[in-house]
Parts: sequence; structure tokens; C-alpha cells
Amino acid sequence: MANIITINTAGPTYREAIIDLLQSERLPVEDLPLNLTNFFIAMDNGFAVGAIGLEVYGSAGLLRSLVVKGEYRKMKIGASLINKIEQLGKSVGLDTIYLLTETAQQYFTRKGYFNIERKDAPALLQQSSEFTHACPASAILMRKNI
Repeated sequence: MANIITINTAGPTYREAIIDLLQSERLPVEDLPLNLTNFFIAMDNGFAVGAIGLEVYGSAGLLRSLVVKGEYRKMKIGASLINKIEQLGKSVGLDTIYLLTETAQQYFTRKGYFNIERKDAPALLQQSSEFTHACPASAILMRKNI
């Protein structure tokens, strides 16, 4: 039977599933918002297989928590999740989306993101938990104009 992946708006009921996905890939969970506003979840027959979120800081957004289960990679789920976040960003008036990564720089480069210096991020973004403690200083900052 073929996989039929659906992407839904996430909410508090999906929080544990998203935490499990993030932990399985050693991604930060300690600052995951309780209500999961601006999060999406990819589902396969009732099972969470991917997730992504967006934090809004003025006219900038911070893409966070992109995760896809290993056996579901190469199925364009990550690309679909990123598209959802970029569409959401545009709909709420953002002009730029940023992200921090230690492992997915090449992937995001293919999606139109480019490296910038952390010091060049908007001040509000630099005050986020991702910047201040969730992601290590070695994480690469990337951005994309949307």
C-alpha cells in the first residue's frame, strides 16, 4: 500500500508526537511552545512522520523544528513542510525567514536559503530561545527572502 501523507496544522494534541520526532533526531525540544501555534505535522495513516514550526519576530520568521522520520526521507515531505511554512510566513506579512542548523545546510541551500553571520540577524530574533540557548553557537544561520 502506498503512503498517503497529509500535512495538517499541528496543535497541542500533537505535542508529544512532535517531541518524539525531534528527540529521535537529537533536535532541541526544551523550548517547544505548548500550543504549537504556526506548526504543521505530516501524518501517514495516523502516525506522525514529520513536523515544522515558525516563530514570528516582527517582519522576520524563524523556521524551527523541521524533522522527517528517516524512512520517510526522499519523499519530498520536508519540501512540502517548508512550502507550508513559507506560505504561512507570506500570509502573516513576513519578508524573511531565518533558520539555525548544524546538519542540514546543504539541504536548505537547495531550498533557496543562504548563510549569514549570526550578528546580522534582526535583534528580536537574536533574543529568541533558539539563539540564546537551544541551538549551540556552532549552528549556522541561514535566511531566505520570501
